[in-house]
Amino acid sequence: MWIIAIIAAAVLVGIDQLTKYLALVNLKPIGSTTVVDGFLDLTFVENRGVAFGMFSGKKWFILLLTLCIVAFLVYYFVKMPRTKEYQWVRCAMVLVLAGAVGNMIDRVCRGYVVDFFEFTFFSWPVFNVADIYVVVGVIVLAALILFVIKEEPKLEKKKDEK
Repeated sequence: MWIIAIIAAAVLVGIDQLTKYLALVNLKPIGSTTVVDGFLDLTFVENRGVAFGMFSGKKWFILLLTLCIVAFLVYYFVKMPRTKEYQWVRCAMVLVLAGAVGNMIDRVCRGYVVDFFEFTFFSWPVFNVADIYVVVGVIVLAALILFVIKEEPKLEKKKDEK
């Protein structure tokens, strides 16, 4: 189980880093290019914050926050029951972990996160593959927690039993 999760996370981080490298090499010199007119552009952005540019310039705070999130995910991954019903929870956690690590690598190595996907049909911040991992993972986790994973009913002791 661990080996598969580690390999999956490593592959996902590798894909994220490859796309960011391609953005650095191909997009940084030109700034932006249209993929689908009126829908999607590839636009190079150096993001020094987190979602929506929050905490811009607070690199060490963001790194510390990311390390806490990674530690939390690893802790719960280890503590989670090893049953089939939690398989999708683990997959979602691997997505969030890979996204967090992918963006953390950028912050440590470059001092900023490379973003490049830009929807042009509405106003939305430019984002990257790691951001997609995090968003999809969080949505899947929320859906599983709200609609799929059910707690076992607790058996209450009868009042006259001691």
